[in-house]
Amino acid sequence: MRLAPFVILAHTLSAATAIQCGHLLDVRKGELIPNAVIIIDGSTITSVSKSVPAGATRIDLSQLTCLPGLMDVHDHLTGDPKDSGYQGLGISVPRSAITGAKNARITLRAGFTTVRNVGAAGYSDVALRDGINEGDVEGPRMFVSGPPLGITGGHCDNNLLAPEFNFKESGVADGPWAARAKVREVIKYGADLIKICASGGVLSKGDTPGAPQYSLEEMTAIAEEAHKLGRKVAAHAHGTQSIKDAIRAGIDSIEHASLIDDEGIALAKQHGAYLVFDIYNDDYILAEGAKVGMLPESIEKERQIGKTQRANFRKAYLAGAKMAFGTDGGVYPHGDNWKQFATMVEFGMKPVEAIQSATISAAALIGIDKKAGAIEPAHFADVIAVEGNPLSAIDAMGKVKFVMKEGKVYRNDFAETDHHRN
Repeated sequence: MRLAPFVILAHTLSAATAIQCGHLLDVRKGELIPNAVIIIDGSTITSVSKSVPAGATRIDLSQLTCLPGLMDVHDHLTGDPKDSGYQGLGISVPRSAITGAKNARITLRAGFTTVRNVGAAGYSDVALRDGINEGDVEGPRMFVSGPPLGITGGHCDNNLLAPEFNFKESGVADGPWAARAKVREVIKYGADLIKICASGGVLSKGDTPGAPQYSLEEMTAIAEEAHKLGRKVAAHAHGTQSIKDAIRAGIDSIEHASLIDDEGIALAKQHGAYLVFDIYNDDYILAEGAKVGMLPESIEKERQIGKTQRANFRKAYLAGAKMAFGTDGGVYPHGDNWKQFATMVEFGMKPVEAIQSATISAAALIGIDKKAGAIEPAHFADVIAVEGNPLSAIDAMGKVKFVMKEGKVYRNDFAETDHHRN
């Protein structure tokens, strides 16, 4: 018996498409443009106008605010909070890939058209990226790291099993040359970037977030090898010394950055490193962590570090450090990425700056700023629309009603009424 092919529910519009926006957020100027029309040819934006061209297919979003598709540069689409702690030991790599397909669709429909997936078992994120690119799965544009690199027994080496199991994660590499070889290996199997664990972590067993793990020498070797092969490096680094060592080593982005000090902030500015503070998920871990199986020691570590991380976010922002929007999706439920916008505003950012961190700043960190992050000619037709004005009420970022990625509509809450032929 022949099975019917799996069909993605998105649809491609005609070659000439015009999106009529009530307002359009110009993320570079930080201004709302009233009654703007986005002209699209296939997968690309050609212009922003005030009128709909003759013969174009019109999408009426005149009651909504249009923005560029959002980006989350620290996500784990193949993970779920319900698989926390010891429960995660029962999750196979194939199962995590299926979980990723579910979460990719949820994340895209929440308005995030691009994610940087920083750490996944068994190259499940590579498979998910390729499935999305082939049109087999709905999801955001993905830049993936494959297995994260870390030291034996460190944050990126699962410590939940007893020693008789003799278990090591596939990304474990000790010493500069072993680390170089591991960079080459993960790139061989499809990684777009390299993720490393420079310090201890919150959700790992038996370490402390501030403790250094990879040395300066090891991180320098990793950064040199990755850059030589055309890849950027993201470093999980909570600890003060690890943050500074990672920046001095040439790492491109510091993830979490919880215990950064004034010298670390100055180094980040000097070297142009991006800081990626995941400051929303503290709320979820403390409120829901025990219910989903997070280890008691992990919840206690979050209790000790969360407030400090938020205070340092404010300090780094006021100092003018480069910052990109990253949430650690998978620690909390996917699709709630937008909740971090409100936390960023609570701790110092203006609403437009929080949005810029998830658009033009995130695009620059990933290296796609010539093609994504703004609604401009020659950029991908990545467009979302929300109810309300996010510049005056940031919670509007959670009221997504329309999502387009590269000219394909993946969500349109007004689909029954809003397509017209001009």
